[in-house]
Amino acid sequence: MADDVLTTGIAGHGAVRLPSVDVDSFNVELKDDEGFLGDRASKGAFRKILDDLRKPLKKNGEDPLGDKSTAKIAKSELDKVLSSDDIGAAALVHGAIEEFAHELAYVISRLLKLKAWTDTERIVIGGGFRQSRVGELAIARTDILLKAEGSKIDLCPIRFDPDEAGLIGCLHLAPSWIFEGFDSILAVDIGGTNIRCGLVETRWKKAPDLSKAAVWHSELWRHADDEPTREGAIKRMVKMLKGLIEEADTEGMKLAPFVGISCPGVINEDGSIAKGAQNLPGDWESSKFNLPASLVEAIPMIGDHDTAIVMHNDGVAQGLSEVPFMQDVERWGVLTIGTGLGNARFTNRRKEKDDGDGKKEKKKD
Repeated sequence: MADDVLTTGIAGHGAVRLPSVDVDSFNVELKDDEGFLGDRASKGAFRKILDDLRKPLKKNGEDPLGDKSTAKIAKSELDKVLSSDDIGAAALVHGAIEEFAHELAYVISRLLKLKAWTDTERIVIGGGFRQSRVGELAIARTDILLKAEGSKIDLCPIRFDPDEAGLIGCLHLAPSWIFEGFDSILAVDIGGTNIRCGLVETRWKKAPDLSKAAVWHSELWRHADDEPTREGAIKRMVKMLKGLIEEADTEGMKLAPFVGISCPGVINEDGSIAKGAQNLPGDWESSKFNLPASLVEAIPMIGDHDTAIVMHNDGVAQGLSEVPFMQDVERWGVLTIGTGLGNARFTNRRKEKDDGDGKKEKKKD
């Protein structure tokens, strides 16, 4: 069976125990009387807040952001407004940032009450919203609001570009033998709008903790524009991956026979998706569909070795890119603000190391 190939010697899909961390929780869906709490702190939620603030101004013909609909105003345009001479427009955007920060602080406070999130010391914020000045200000303001309420948790933006963090995080799904014999892997980041495939350099010899890992090259397909079938999406993904394999070969890279996949939803150990993939093209939650098995069938070998694949939740994968920078804390989490609000909580793994006298001591990975 394909699954035997996928999991031999490596972690199962959606595993809670990974080489560097234990995944305490991921893809939690909190609810209140108004619905899912994550919907209150998404990119769409910010747009709605801004739109609601503009409505009364539009009636009076005094909207400083003009006639363009909120949905069509790019993040870069809003960023420019913040530093423009138009004080009214800047104040309007700041007002939306303030209101969104209160919503995000509320969601985080509810999340921290969960048993799996107990004693969280730091939360990293990723996702597309973080890629703007507006997003950075909202994160900073949320941090201040939480501290004003007595919280000791630190909130910080994710270090890697959010478009690349999910790909880089896939390195932390790979077994240790990958890094000793190869210098790069294939990674796939699947989202409700885009699918991104990339060649990720480990740069393991420069930094064994993978802190210097980088995306060498990636290809983006905005599947939401094409509205493909599920099978069509898989074919396109395979074509992208095969193209990257050819590039790696041309460049003389030592590409590992490993593909890491970042995907929305709850990932079962066999690689099927239990729930949370409703924004993907076609039915990805069918018990008859298995993405890793489909990819292994299409790409059975990379170089001279059988292809190994591990798939995990996209919030987990994006958070894993932060592992090298979270060694000063023990328990930490990630929130990804995008179409929805992804989440994952981690505890750094400790390993036994010989102290030189034959005794074993516990040490953080």
